Amino acid sequence: GLAEGQVVVQVHSGSRGLGHQVASDYVRQFQSAIHKFNITLPDRELVCAPIESQEGSSYLAAMACAANYAFANRQILTAFVREAFDSILRQTFGDDTMLNQVYDVAHNIAKIEFHNVDGVQEQLCIHRKGATRSFGSETIKATGTLAEFPPAYQASGQPVLVPGSMGTGSWVMVGCDQSTDLSFGSCCHGAGRRMSRSKAKRTIWGSDLKQELEDSGIIVRAKSMAGLAEEAPAAYKDVDIVVEVAHVSGLARRVARIVPIGVIKG
Repeated sequence: GLAEGQVVVQVHSGSRGLGHQVASDYVRQFQSAIHKFNITLPDRELVCAPIESQEGSSYLAAMACAANYAFANRQILTAFVREAFDSILRQTFGDDTMLNQVYDVAHNIAKIEFHNVDGVQEQLCIHRKGATRSFGSETIKATGTLAEFPPAYQASGQPVLVPGSMGTGSWVMVGCDQSTDLSFGSCCHGAGRRMSRSKAKRTIWGSDLKQELEDSGIIVRAKSMAGLAEEAPAAYKDVDIVVEVAHVSGLARRVARIVPIGVIKG
């Protein structure tokens, strides 16, 4: 349903402190679990535990709680957006102010899926952190996920949302079947940072950034100038280049580029 010239709204919010707490708690637990289960890792950041273990099953349950919180959070924010559009624009545009949801997806989630591993169809737990599922239409049929998608996306492939930054474009892409062989059906879920939040706050002055964005025609509302600096465009990679790589490699296909006209930073 996307078309050139539309106004679209992106809501980027999750489980807030709950998800961070879940991650912190279980990273600590898993650091002990890898010794308990004799797991050797190339990098300590990859701590993990078997799904069937007490540690693994507890983490999946806690992650589900955080994901449910995040979905509810975005539903409430979306309801407020709809109310705002309705109250301000309905008198002028009538029913054309109706907002239809294109897609909602978690930023950190584990999914049970079927994938081909060395020529054998295996049931796997795919944990995507800062990544998103990117199934093409044939993959949706083959991986046991058909019921998760409405008919339109069963036919076209799965939407892939790739936000850029407050001052640059963002992208809506669609999953490709080729991604199943390349990345277990995964694609990037954002441009990715080139600068940490703390470094951005140290090097970028929020009020200057606000003025720069507004001078470029982007309306800005922020709870704090320090919070605004955290999400400065300079803190992120060039989303167009990142998307080009995903497109050319076959992880996902470009559909629509979204250009910011207004930003609200909580």
